[in-house]
Amino acid sequence: MIAVPATGWLGDSGRAHAAGSAAAATLVVAKDGSGQYTTVQAAVNAVPANNSSAVTISVKPGTYRETVKIPSNKPHIRLVGSTGNKSDVTIVYNNASGTPKPGGGTYGTSGSATVAVEADDFQARHLQFVNDFNEANTSITDKQAVALRTAADKIVLDNIGAVGDQDTLLLDSASKTTVGRVYVNNSVIQGNVDFVFGRASAVINKSTIRLVKRYDGSSGGYVAAPSTAAGKKGFLFIDSTISGDVTNRSFYLGRPWHAGGDASLDPQTVVRNTNLSAAVKTTPWTDMSGFSWKDDRFAEYKNTGAGSGAASGDRPQLTDAQAADYEIADWLAGWQPS
Repeated sequence: MIAVPATGWLGDSGRAHAAGSAAAATLVVAKDGSGQYTTVQAAVNAVPANNSSAVTISVKPGTYRETVKIPSNKPHIRLVGSTGNKSDVTIVYNNASGTPKPGGGTYGTSGSATVAVEADDFQARHLQFVNDFNEANTSITDKQAVALRTAADKIVLDNIGAVGDQDTLLLDSASKTTVGRVYVNNSVIQGNVDFVFGRASAVINKSTIRLVKRYDGSSGGYVAAPSTAAGKKGFLFIDSTISGDVTNRSFYLGRPWHAGGDASLDPQTVVRNTNLSAAVKTTPWTDMSGFSWKDDRFAEYKNTGAGSGAASGDRPQLTDAQAADYEIADWLAGWQPS
């Protein structure tokens, strides 16, 4: 196990650029026209394909109602809110899984994302990603609505917000056989049903997991829905807080998502050293689509708060010896952002 610093996280390519080249190019986005671009997507489009050095897209305060896609051939992008306050910069849209596409069909869950990141070595800081689809819309049946989707490796999300209801934050990898490592730090993630989901090997560190009610005022849901491939790491929540203005004992910590009914998957979520409010059920894991959570990898370690509980058959706890292999560095598997 490698000791990892608690602060100062940058992509390791960032370390190389700092040592071996001049300051990275910066593109400025401003709604009022005071920058080079008025939309975030226009700045992304201006980044050269297959760029080999870091490019910072600095976004001035404002609400940017648009969808953004960072394609796989544009790595090393740093998307940064210019003020350092994540609430000053919001990228928002309202597509849902069942929203009709202009060319026919619907977007589907992954296609509903307000921001989609498919390029390696991406970093986002000091801004928030929002999907404000209204679940009360009765014309749309499939209401999953993603705020941010990542499907790449070496992703850093620091001091960001991911705000939505169902399926807010999709942390994925490019394919089932590839690794998608994600480090989320000092951030706020909000939702109600499966709102941290996907097959990435993701650390959620020192963050607030905010539970919210459904559009009809009902309270109940699931934090995590991992679809981890066998032999890979899933989700690690560490030194965080899970709470919200919801009914006591109404939320599960997670359930196993065997995407497409794939029985070969081995979903994993570990919640450790985290404060759990009374909103968390006393039996915090549950089955999904005919797959038992007990056949997959779900556990806790030294959680606190009214929602925490002792070890039982319904509440597996890591031993101290096991917990030594469930640290941030173990999840990042050799990637050591400096």
